[in-house]
Amino acid sequence: MLLLLECPKKKKMQKPSLPFSKQIQYSIGQLGWSILINIIGLHQVYFYLPPAPKLGQDCFPDLIEKMAFWGLSTIGVVAAIGRLWDAFTDPIIANSSDRFRSRFGRRIPFLAMGGLPAAVFCLLLFVPPDNFVSTTNLVWMAICMLLFYLFLTVYVTPFFALIPELGHTPEERLNLSTYISVTYALGIIVASTEPMIAGLLSSHFVFDPNPSIQTLLSRQYALGILCVFAAICMYVPVFVIRETNYCESEPSSVPFKEALKLTFKNKNFLYFALSDLCYFLALTILTTGISYYVTVLLGLERDFVTQLLTVMLLVSFAFYPVVNYVAKKIGKKKTVLIGFYIFLFLFLSIYFVGKDSLPFSPYAQGYMIVAIAAVPIAILGILPNAILADIAELDSLKTGSKREGLFYAGRTLMQKLGQTLAVLIFSSVILIGMESGAHKKSNPSITGIIAPSVSGAVTKENENQIKEHTNEKNTGEGAKKSKETTICKVEEEDLGGEIGVRLTGPLASGFCFLAIFLFGKYKEDETLEEIAKIRGK
Repeated sequence: MLLLLECPKKKKMQKPSLPFSKQIQYSIGQLGWSILINIIGLHQVYFYLPPAPKLGQDCFPDLIEKMAFWGLSTIGVVAAIGRLWDAFTDPIIANSSDRFRSRFGRRIPFLAMGGLPAAVFCLLLFVPPDNFVSTTNLVWMAICMLLFYLFLTVYVTPFFALIPELGHTPEERLNLSTYISVTYALGIIVASTEPMIAGLLSSHFVFDPNPSIQTLLSRQYALGILCVFAAICMYVPVFVIRETNYCESEPSSVPFKEALKLTFKNKNFLYFALSDLCYFLALTILTTGISYYVTVLLGLERDFVTQLLTVMLLVSFAFYPVVNYVAKKIGKKKTVLIGFYIFLFLFLSIYFVGKDSLPFSPYAQGYMIVAIAAVPIAILGILPNAILADIAELDSLKTGSKREGLFYAGRTLMQKLGQTLAVLIFSSVILIGMESGAHKKSNPSITGIIAPSVSGAVTKENENQIKEHTNEKNTGEGAKKSKETTICKVEEEDLGGEIGVRLTGPLASGFCFLAIFLFGKYKEDETLEEIAKIRGK
């Protein structure tokens, strides 16, 4: 009789913890998709909206029209459309993952479906059909962007949903968040090597006799190498982690609309997600703008970007143990707020970078910025995923519905919306001053942030104006060849556009302030106390 009374008290056997080796293999998947998303973040705007070269340098061909409408850049508008598409697909894929049943688990099959197509469309985004300005290139970029983000969502949303399932305790989830933060940072470094790889390829191989097309093809082959490596990394967790061995796969039975409503009714999650949107908006302005800050404001070569990012992330790695220690002492929320405040003042300083009045060399200014940025990068790279895992766990304990996929889809959606707005704002703001005529007459066909780059599609109407910037012989040849080649010869520098690049820093600081305000409303102490109380029953 006593045994019968005690039987209902038996707890369900808990799945084993994920071994350290498997945790590292899981984090390698993050390295793969980090490379892809940072290829887009670091290189897409610079690829389709390139600053003009310095005197005597070969230029990069113009591929799309720069301005769309109402002062917005074309690439920014296309990126916004892509993110709106994401807003539609994110929750659908998340809910599909939450409700999915298979002998391989709920999440891993989605990783298998999304990895390779995401890498392929990431590369194709940088391989437009024409090597001159055309509508075809614009349509190509838009389609590839939509498909890239679709398949990236298929991979990333279930990938993040595994964190609260593979990590059975707050400490295990914090460790997983730390490891994937490291590999995400490594992905930034790997993605930033594109100029270096392209330079090596260009110096050892001749892909085209036209210097500008040689530069284009070198960059495309470099990006191809990076995308192949990324795809390999993304499939490591697919092949080495058996989800059903470590996760309690209990598909959600809640209908999609109700599940979505329940997720966004969670106030802690709502404040977290909105602050994340503002943070990623500010951060994307920094990552998208770093090539411009180096070349336009500091006047240095673009290869220096790789050095800066490497230094920044290596210094941030050194702070990871400190972040873990501080977060355990004062709490994750207070630590995140410290990171936000550091970023706030750092973004404000961007406006003054490269000014002659500063007593530091351009190289010193670059290193100082990334050294300071390393601290909030470490904090905000580790803690947000662990915080969201806490929010998702409490919600699961209180409602009985495991909707980790939707929580991480919500965060991914906010990240993407932030990144979209950042690209739209950044790519439009840097155009300020480019056509103001403050320094000399400009022409709609003449583009560039510092100096004019002239596309091959030259009309008779503007031929005389272009002669001011290129020699008469090259201009005549460009008019005849039209779409077959690209004229690019810089004879005098134009300072137009620099003010737009400078203004991006203060803009980012404003969004960082909003992130501080919103995240301050998250109730961390209550969340952790409720989790402990429910689990203790």
